[in-house]
Amino acid sequence: MKELPKAYNPKDVEKDILSFWLEKKLYHTEIDYSKKPFVIVIPPPNITGALHMGHALNNTLQDVIIRVAKMKGFNALWVPGTDHGGIATQNVVERLLLKQGKTKHELGREKFLEFMWNWRKETGDTILHQLKYLGCLCDWERTRFTMDEVCSKAVYKAFKILFEQGYIYRGERIVNWCPRCQTALADIEVEYKEEKSYLWYIKYPFKNKKGYITVATVRPETMLGDTAVAVNPNDERYKNLIGEEVVLPLMNRIIKIIADDVVEAEFGTGAVKVTPAHDTADFEIAQRHNLDAIKVIDENGKMVNVGQYSGLDRFECRKKVVEDLKQQGFLEKIEDYTHNVGVCYRCGTVIEPLISKQWFVRMKDIAKKAYDAIYEGKVVYYPEVYKEYTLNWLENIKDWCISRQIWWGHRIPIWYCENKECSIVVSYTNPEKCPQCGSKNLTQDNDVLDTWFSSALWPFSVFGWGVDENNTELKYFYPTQILVTGYEILYLWVARMIMMGLHFLNEVPFKEVYVHGIVRDIHGKKMSKSLGNVIDPLEIVEKYGTDALRFSLVSSTTAGRDIHLAEESFVSSRNFMNKIYNMTRFIMLNIQDENVEEIKSWIKNFSTNFNEANFGIAEHWILYELKNLVSNINELYKKYMLGNIANELYEFIWFKFCDWYLEVAKINLQNSNSKIYTLGLLIFVLEKILKLLHPITPFFTEYVYQNIKKFLPEEKESILETLFTTTNEINFEFDFEKVKFFELTKNIISEIRTIRNEFKLQTNSKPNIIITAENNKVVDVLKNFVSYIQRLASVNETTFLNKTEQEFKKPKHSSTAVFEVTKELGTVELYVLLEEIIDFNKEKQRIEKEIAEIEKFVSILQQKLNNEQFLTKAPKTEVEKTKVMYQLNIEKLNKLKKVLIDLE
Repeated sequence: MKELPKAYNPKDVEKDILSFWLEKKLYHTEIDYSKKPFVIVIPPPNITGALHMGHALNNTLQDVIIRVAKMKGFNALWVPGTDHGGIATQNVVERLLLKQGKTKHELGREKFLEFMWNWRKETGDTILHQLKYLGCLCDWERTRFTMDEVCSKAVYKAFKILFEQGYIYRGERIVNWCPRCQTALADIEVEYKEEKSYLWYIKYPFKNKKGYITVATVRPETMLGDTAVAVNPNDERYKNLIGEEVVLPLMNRIIKIIADDVVEAEFGTGAVKVTPAHDTADFEIAQRHNLDAIKVIDENGKMVNVGQYSGLDRFECRKKVVEDLKQQGFLEKIEDYTHNVGVCYRCGTVIEPLISKQWFVRMKDIAKKAYDAIYEGKVVYYPEVYKEYTLNWLENIKDWCISRQIWWGHRIPIWYCENKECSIVVSYTNPEKCPQCGSKNLTQDNDVLDTWFSSALWPFSVFGWGVDENNTELKYFYPTQILVTGYEILYLWVARMIMMGLHFLNEVPFKEVYVHGIVRDIHGKKMSKSLGNVIDPLEIVEKYGTDALRFSLVSSTTAGRDIHLAEESFVSSRNFMNKIYNMTRFIMLNIQDENVEEIKSWIKNFSTNFNEANFGIAEHWILYELKNLVSNINELYKKYMLGNIANELYEFIWFKFCDWYLEVAKINLQNSNSKIYTLGLLIFVLEKILKLLHPITPFFTEYVYQNIKKFLPEEKESILETLFTTTNEINFEFDFEKVKFFELTKNIISEIRTIRNEFKLQTNSKPNIIITAENNKVVDVLKNFVSYIQRLASVNETTFLNKTEQEFKKPKHSSTAVFEVTKELGTVELYVLLEEIIDFNKEKQRIEKEIAEIEKFVSILQQKLNNEQFLTKAPKTEVEKTKVMYQLNIEKLNKLKKVLIDLE
């Protein structure tokens, strides 16, 4: 029998296993009408991306789900691909050009795009290669890109349909403008950051009488474009001023005081300035009151049309305006004010609301269909709270600004004839001539579509909807089963996919949405280079192996919640792999070549052997626990409770199988009569847990499976081709009394170990013990297991007594514990005799000293917890930590006091 290496080294096996999977095309899926499809489309990472911990989490979770589906007999398909990334990608490439001393404008549009396509060809698939090494079972032959020909045709088709249906229109609206990226952004592409600033109170003098009205603003530079002052019509303070005229300070422009219900009487003075060209709410007020919109800030964030202030940066202008207002007596007061400021989600530049001519999609009707589908449960969210968030967003949806003023992306397929009288033309390619006047001079719109437009079509564009909406792949694989995503793109992407799927195919694009949180550091802070708290997944793989990374991520996951990650987690996961490996190696070392077929036959007839082998209490217990584990995991997978699954596997494998049954098995293996069935049972259980663990730790489990499959009745080329473990494989008639008896034995051994630890007994110090019971059956069972108790608990002579038949008095200087077996079988008492083992006076002094120290510490904790200021002002985590520490020390104190009583 070939011996396994002494230690498991991921570097030695992962590359070969990946090559094996790729060579066998275990990732590939074809249409198979005999199987039910189970499809996932990857949230396509940007081509600029290198693997970070967020990618590692998202794709590991998808891989777990797709591997389980494959092992459960589904025709499982995971479609990979990348997103062109629009603004983000163009920014990266522009910075690259700047390092070469060039700009996009110097190159021109055509040359710049040529440069970008070449860059994409060289680096764009980097992240997909990294996902392969993460073990992701994507169908790599189906890899798509949001700007490849298949997806581009889908984008054009969707645009054309929406345009012809009247949903796409061009109009002047207030948009979120990024002066750095030089493009409009949708509302949900704007991030908000809290900023400590000021509220400036400005006096607007009346034109025809003495006095003034005071307005409060956070943006004094925009007052230069004011065209009104607005108050709430129900505000008694200003009712008599409605219709009055005031003079705009610094500009000497006459503007009116108007009434509008949108004004919040509680904000500032209750009177607000109206700047229609630079505020969304003000623009809507202007529409209702027929006010002019005066542009005072341009696309570069510079002041325009404002005399002496023209050409200043908007923030420089703010300082100058405040200074001038103060000098001229128009500044009443300044207050500290904290508010949220909108910034570009890509570059962090403060957004400037501007009136701009853009392309929009009317969303209200499209959103209604999605709202109804989600409300009716056609899309199930994990956790369900995200269903409510999505419904709320859909209910209040605004038209979607889909045009972007950049070059990289799907160019809007709108063509304008030189003859301004002609209507615009929608065309995928350059039209030969204008269909109305025959002119050959047509110009394409300069803008490109929002990146999220092509992403919204992803679940069906990847299957060729844009090429042929009746193709067999689309009909078989759509709709997909589940989308796995972070909550930060719930509206940007997920809701839009649902809307587009229903609009174009009349079906939701996926039946389920699993929402995970983001990966933070151990203190709950978002990982960032500036904070120096980034954990690089590739470095973790190098140090601990891919499976350690994957297991840590999965075991830390709860749907919808952020993950707090520390490097210690990966150490723990690596140790877990080593624990299983060492167990496997131990089993293999105990098997001779001549035993292989005998063990294989024994496992093949496991059900029969289970009934005939007269298994002991430990065997009944471990198989019963295995069945419970398998049942729980299969139920947990139905709800995608992946973190719970990983933790249940850890608990069973480490604490039940390795720490308990394996130790019993080591004793059994010394007996030739029980050797074969013990080895058979060990391999039987090992195979079941490997199949359960495989989706989470694929490399390690594949490696172990390849080494034990020779003992299995049905050998597969890969563990991935085996069926996922179900309770049907462990359908035995258990003796539940035997299960209870082993639980009792475990408790006795654990208690003895605890007592040994409390009294700091050396390994060679083996106390005698007395076990009393109220039932002879209990005594007989424990007598049969006494050799295991003595070896596993490291005790010497063991005496058994029936309390109902013999008078018994607690031995002096003994530590005691009481256990209940069942109501029928009564209780068991354990006495560990310590008289000749320890120095009682010395031990008593040590424990009294420890009790005094803990009581002092508990008193300090109690004072903190009784302090109202600490409870209300300290961070919640600190308060919780103190409560836990207090409870743990109280428990420790009670144990020590019990030990002290035993000593006396």
